[in-house]
Amino acid sequence: MGNQLILRKADFFPRQGQAVAVADRYPQNVFAEHTHEFYELVLVWRGNGLHIFNDRPYRITRGDLFYIRAEDKHSYASVNDLVLQNIIYCPDRLTLNLDWAAHIPGLNDVDRTPHWRLGSTGMTQARQVITQLEQESAKTDALANSMAEALFAQLVMTLHRHRFTADNQAATHSEALLDKLITALSGSLNRAFILERFCEQEQCSERTLRQQFRTQTGMTINNYLRQLRICHAQYLLQHSDLMIGEVAMRCGFEDSNYFSVVFTRETGMTPSQWRQRRNEAA
Repeated sequence: MGNQLILRKADFFPRQGQAVAVADRYPQNVFAEHTHEFYELVLVWRGNGLHIFNDRPYRITRGDLFYIRAEDKHSYASVNDLVLQNIIYCPDRLTLNLDWAAHIPGLNDVDRTPHWRLGSTGMTQARQVITQLEQESAKTDALANSMAEALFAQLVMTLHRHRFTADNQAATHSEALLDKLITALSGSLNRAFILERFCEQEQCSERTLRQQFRTQTGMTINNYLRQLRICHAQYLLQHSDLMIGEVAMRCGFEDSNYFSVVFTRETGMTPSQWRQRRNEAA
């Protein structure tokens, strides 16, 4: 960590003592691994990218939500029209008498689930609050900080109300079709996903859904699912002692040789090389 890039409060908060601010990324470019002097919420609106969070890779796209602490290290790679917003905040500067830890996962190192998803309903409501928050946090009058903090409280409660874990298909019953599809894909890492069956169940056009998915995420459905599986494989290779064949099975590849070919093509290393390099780095 000696040469770790650290993002400083003074460079990101317009005013000294400010508790909350909004940092737009239109688009988010490749960004080196870093930590912060502040906390942040990351909401992804469009496109896709590789978010490496505390050494774990996540293929992110529309609707992904992360709760990031100051000490968390993360970076962005392989971005493709990735549009997101960072809501940055300093817990020690918050003054409202609110149980912040009840709404922000991991704020006090309890219930540490940093990655969630928002459906279209939650995204729409969150965007409205963020727009107001961005305007208020740029003001300089006597009430600006208090107004911004009140809006931030509204935002964290809105996110709490609408967020769900990435593979929780039951949580998407009232959400848009694209939300249901992305969640279904996340829940299919270890088994086959048949788009035709999904479309029959949802009574929708396969062609239209494919077009909508590509427009919003910048990827095909098959490519997104493959990327999810490779990210999961990277995690298992680094954090388990499973044999390569077992990793392949748990990531939806029935043929371990084919898994190795796909993994090598996507990462530039064989699964064994990946595991060895990560173990050496640790």
